[in-house]
Amino acid sequence: MLDRETTEKLISDAQNGDNDAKQRLISENSPLIKCVVKRFKGRGVEYDDLYQLGSIGMLKAIENFSVDKGVRFSTYAVPMIMGEIKRYLRDDGLIKVSRLIKSLSYKIAYFVEDYVRKNDKSPEVSEIAAALGVEAQEVVFAMDSGKAPLSIYDKGEDESGQSIMEKLPASMDGDDDLDKIIVRDAIRKLNERERKLIIMRYYRDLTQSEIAKELNVSQVQVSRLETKIIDKIKAGFN
Repeated sequence: MLDRETTEKLISDAQNGDNDAKQRLISENSPLIKCVVKRFKGRGVEYDDLYQLGSIGMLKAIENFSVDKGVRFSTYAVPMIMGEIKRYLRDDGLIKVSRLIKSLSYKIAYFVEDYVRKNDKSPEVSEIAAALGVEAQEVVFAMDSGKAPLSIYDKGEDESGQSIMEKLPASMDGDDDLDKIIVRDAIRKLNERERKLIIMRYYRDLTQSEIAKELNVSQVQVSRLETKIIDKIKAGFN
């Protein structure tokens, strides 16, 4: 175990571009990384992957540590390691939610296209919900994302220039029923402000800073609200 003086000297060298110093710090602090990683075993992620995430957190700690903080490096590094792992576990769960919402948007677009062609008018939300076997609130949530196109044949604004029809998979019947129930329950628990943030963060892929500007609040407030929402959604996956 390195003493405090040696640790701080290696950190200084690493921050000045010394890769050997950086690697030695990671190696010497490997027991600390392993200790933190053990807390997250049984979460559906391989140990080696958790260790790699912990190592990334350690690297961030090395890059951002300052002796002016008045704490030992190990004390500073632990929450950085935990934060990196928690962030991965959080985002992994929300990716599943986002995927299901996007799938619903595609289905809505397909239904609306077919309905308009047959009836020469747009369907009501209740009609869409009944046809797709979901609740009206889920339809509104997906459509409010702004990603549900007016037509499945409209060309998108992304670099591919493909229509939704061209992007649709051969079959869309592979959604897990349990996931649908979880998403439905999660949506019910969100208020209007929370739904708006989730749409911007995980559907429009905006950063916390960009969301803060749109909502006219601080980035810290956005971060706190996002954490609160994530806890609600993850509760359904546990």
